[in-house]
Amino acid sequence: MSTPGERPHGVPAASDSRWHDGTRVVRAGLPDATPGAPYLPGPVFAAPYHVSGDPADSPYTYGRFHNPSWNAYERALEALEGGPCLLFPSGMAATAAVLATMVPPGRKLVMPAESYYTTRVIATQAFPGAWFAAQGIEVVTAPTVGDGLRAALDGAALLWLESPTNPSLDVCDIAALARAAHDAGALVAVDNTTATPLLQQPLALGADFAVVSDTKAMTGHADLVLGHVACRDAAHAETIRTWRTRMGVIAGPMEAWLAHRSLATLDVRLSRQCDTAIAIATMLAAHPKVHGVRYPGLPGDPSYAIASTQMKRFGGVISFVLPDAAAVARFFAASELIYEATSFGGVHTSAERRARWGGDAVPEGFVRLSIGLEDVRDLLNDFERALGAV
Repeated sequence: MSTPGERPHGVPAASDSRWHDGTRVVRAGLPDATPGAPYLPGPVFAAPYHVSGDPADSPYTYGRFHNPSWNAYERALEALEGGPCLLFPSGMAATAAVLATMVPPGRKLVMPAESYYTTRVIATQAFPGAWFAAQGIEVVTAPTVGDGLRAALDGAALLWLESPTNPSLDVCDIAALARAAHDAGALVAVDNTTATPLLQQPLALGADFAVVSDTKAMTGHADLVLGHVACRDAAHAETIRTWRTRMGVIAGPMEAWLAHRSLATLDVRLSRQCDTAIAIATMLAAHPKVHGVRYPGLPGDPSYAIASTQMKRFGGVISFVLPDAAAVARFFAASELIYEATSFGGVHTSAERRARWGGDAVPEGFVRLSIGLEDVRDLLNDFERALGAV
């Protein structure tokens, strides 16, 4: 059995130039090949483990501290992220762990005004928002685009970024903001959910933390709720690990195993989704009934210049605007291939009218579209028919 944090022989590190992404995701976190054993051992279900004598001599002791199935998936994530990774039962649990441990009393948290709605909620309204207020922690928001985030860094302990943002798909210069934050004495966390570590590497761009909702493209089948934090510094990882252990914010072994199994197809899923997304975005941008199309891979998109320098490809999420809520309803009703659902990154094409939730400053006809794995020709035909009903 591998000890927690150990990387088995043959699993490439993120910086290993011998391997391309497709190879790394297939092999990441797998144990040594053992005759008669599976490639990826099944999930381990245990609360206590056998521990004789000194617990320090045992790699596993109690289920709230560690689990072989978590550790295998965390090793796989480390191979992709470039730093120690910690698994959580949801993306928001991962977010809360960073916010709760990295902003000392009397300091400041700076974050995008249009970052993911629930991230803003827990920073300003719920836990740890109430705790922040009691500890004299100031939360400052500013638009992703422009100089507002940089201008607010004086006295900040943590700069929270999200790039591309959800749902507006704005992109910020992570490397430049990370340098400015570090000069001001602040740490930097990047919500990298939309891109995943295969399309964008926040730690390599200078961030201290990458936070991802594995619920979405990382696992990609719309059947898991998970999240993770990748850390540049091992000491920060240990702080977050201790918080996870004491708070009991742990993932189930079955979910961890399913996520690890799903990881092997991440590269092929993203490749198909990115290829299809640029075709769909190009069609939407030229359609007379559509306006406000956003996709970082479109040469005319406001984020294209920055995204091209820090992203390998541009993901499978597109946003666009139809005239009103009724037009969106007609579009969905006429489509045969779009599932109307929240979340994104799955193998089925899905979309939703984001204004129905009330948390984002978007028009009533704003649509967030997640491209699946259907044939691009079928999707283009379906979209043309559905837009004809608008």
